[in-house]
Amino acid sequence: MTDNKKDAKKTAKSTKKTNSTKKTNSAKSKKSTIDKSAKTKTNSVKGKKNQPTKTNSTKNVKADKPNNTYRNLTLTFAILAFICSGISLAASTTDIFKHVNWASFDNNNYISFSEGTIAEIANKVSPSVVSILTETRVQSWYGQSSTSTAAGTGVIVTKDGYVLTNKHVIDGASKVSVVLDSGKTYEASEVEVIGTDPSNDIAFLKIKGATDLPAVTLGDSKTLNIGQQVIAIGNALGLYQNTVTEGIISGTGRTITASDSSGQNYERLTDMIQTDAAINAGNSGGPLVNAAGQVVGINTAVGSGNSLGFAIPISSIKGMLDSLIKTGKLERAYIGVYYDSLTPQLAKNYNLDVTMGAYVHNSNGAGVIADSPAEKAGIKDGDIIVRVNGAKVGESGSLSTLIGEYAPGDTVTFTIIRDGSEKNIDITLGNYPTTTTQTKN
Repeated sequence: MTDNKKDAKKTAKSTKKTNSTKKTNSAKSKKSTIDKSAKTKTNSVKGKKNQPTKTNSTKNVKADKPNNTYRNLTLTFAILAFICSGISLAASTTDIFKHVNWASFDNNNYISFSEGTIAEIANKVSPSVVSILTETRVQSWYGQSSTSTAAGTGVIVTKDGYVLTNKHVIDGASKVSVVLDSGKTYEASEVEVIGTDPSNDIAFLKIKGATDLPAVTLGDSKTLNIGQQVIAIGNALGLYQNTVTEGIISGTGRTITASDSSGQNYERLTDMIQTDAAINAGNSGGPLVNAAGQVVGINTAVGSGNSLGFAIPISSIKGMLDSLIKTGKLERAYIGVYYDSLTPQLAKNYNLDVTMGAYVHNSNGAGVIADSPAEKAGIKDGDIIVRVNGAKVGESGSLSTLIGEYAPGDTVTFTIIRDGSEKNIDITLGNYPTTTTQTKN
């Protein structure tokens, strides 16, 4: 829904050679020695007792041998030490690698499209993009009822038939059917609406008895970069079928108020991905895809003039999907706090030194819900949650989005700032209570 190296140093020893020359008390002897040294220069190798120059030469030649041996031994030991340290480092590194979650290093949001790859990625992902057809019973002002139909988009996320779409696509529908990209249709009797996300415009469907369906690969929306390239894919049967549009991520962490097609029902959505990739009518529920072919968001809303589109970060949905796959139950994780997402201005208003994070605060009462996972773990009013398992709150996503990556029962490390000091608190996540509709997380 984480987070080492050793340097081997060789130390070279240098040996300073010193030669001492014996002195005699006799000046005559000294003079004689000098004279003899000059006369017998060519015969110095024979060696006479009172010739220091010759004697020193002889000693130096003999002393070189043990010094060379010493240097060779030193070099040998240094090489052996280097090899041993390398083996030790390799062994420790191998042990570290056994515990590394390589998925955390697989950040494909830095990849850009090159010539021809947009079509390649679109062709790869499109078989997983489906059309969602709905029938809704509508009652007129005169008491007469009729059936209205609509079409939206969805995306297959597991081979055995779990499908993600927008909540507003299937809201109020009496029948929901799914049409694959290949044209194969699953009628309403074969499609089950599992449920919806209480904090996002997301719905989960299940195609009964499905096997070996083409499923997408989910990416990491926490590491999205402003300006990175993406494509939006839609498949609303009869409305711009199999559309592909290209654009960039133009913003993250956006808050919008979106309405359904009738313009009567409004919903406030937070932490949205903003893109200039056009989202055509009927393409709600389709995937927002990075250049590696991974789904990083679910397209949800269109801005005024269709110049901007908004998508729900995929990381905020992973925990619910994981829970659904493992237990068959659709559950969302929560810790049980009210909070304000900090901005520099808000931090100034609250007289806080920290300008990014989740400020545990409730102007209408306690910021920490009684008997919640947060209270049990020791979270207090006034705490500022700055990281969730190392991911920075505000930079990688809102607190709600970061918690959404995990399932109920997971134990997650929250880094908080309290009274100016930073500390870590482990919290075992609970199940979002359906009766607590106002809980922020």
